[in-house]
Amino acid sequence: MSISYTPWLNKLVNDINLAYLSGAVKIGDNQAAALAMRYFSLGEINFKSEQNDDLGSAFPYEMTLNAAYALKLSQTMSLAVGLRYIYSNLTAGNQGLGSNTKPGQTVATDIGYYFTSREYNMEGGMRQSFAAGLNISNVGGKISYSNDASSDFIPTNLRIGGAYNLRFDRYNRMSFMVDVNKLLVPTPPVREDGDEDGNGVPDEVIAGRDDNVNAFQGIFQSFNDAPGGFREELEEIVINTGVEFWYDDRFAFRGGYQYEDTEKGGRKYFTIGLGLRYNVFGMDFAYLIPASALVKSPLENTLRFTLLFDFEKVAASDN
Repeated sequence: MSISYTPWLNKLVNDINLAYLSGAVKIGDNQAAALAMRYFSLGEINFKSEQNDDLGSAFPYEMTLNAAYALKLSQTMSLAVGLRYIYSNLTAGNQGLGSNTKPGQTVATDIGYYFTSREYNMEGGMRQSFAAGLNISNVGGKISYSNDASSDFIPTNLRIGGAYNLRFDRYNRMSFMVDVNKLLVPTPPVREDGDEDGNGVPDEVIAGRDDNVNAFQGIFQSFNDAPGGFREELEEIVINTGVEFWYDDRFAFRGGYQYEDTEKGGRKYFTIGLGLRYNVFGMDFAYLIPASALVKSPLENTLRFTLLFDFEKVAASDN
């Protein structure tokens, strides 16, 4: 079981935060199940009309409920599937925004594959192993915040990663990790001015591809629809790297770096972290440091921490 908490955008405001609660249980030797809840509080929002009239304030929030199942196929391979309910209440019932607003709701699925090699002996008594994984998350229908026909894509994401693990001796081990991420949603095209059908969207696409498609078509279209061609498709890839060192499976030291192209958000930052394990308890800390002094990041100086509790160890000690 774990609980994590992240103050969000704390360089800008002090009342936005992300909380996450999860628990997992083994079913025999080859299966596991998990439940989780994520709660994102957007703090107090003061709403204004187009004429800058005060429409009152509210406390919008978003929430997900998750269930997952994992199956170990062999000593080296496993599969996992997940189901997610998404509830996004961005107007928090504020009637001044129009009676047609409503919370957005949808359901999505995840699927993942994981491979880990056996450990291989090296000179000097060291051992090495390799791991790789693939995950496609948030595959589901669009989400709508009004009673009209408009709807938005949810952030379907493809992640592919790998790790190289070194075990130096009984007490010391280290892992080097990298993963790449790409959103599987259409890139907005460049459109010519004009709206003959009156739907609020300019009609003719002059670069890229029409993004008025269903969610599943959008997944496949996302690989070749950027107005800037293949170069822009590459710019949409986010790269994460990390290194982790463990001593005696009790103390962990971590470092990482995230790169996102400037044209696609520009999130570039380093992370440093610590992990502690004692008996049935665990704690993890991470701190975000902007990679550029010239470009200010809203995630600057963000602190994340997680508390863990291992019920399996409690049961083992009771026996």
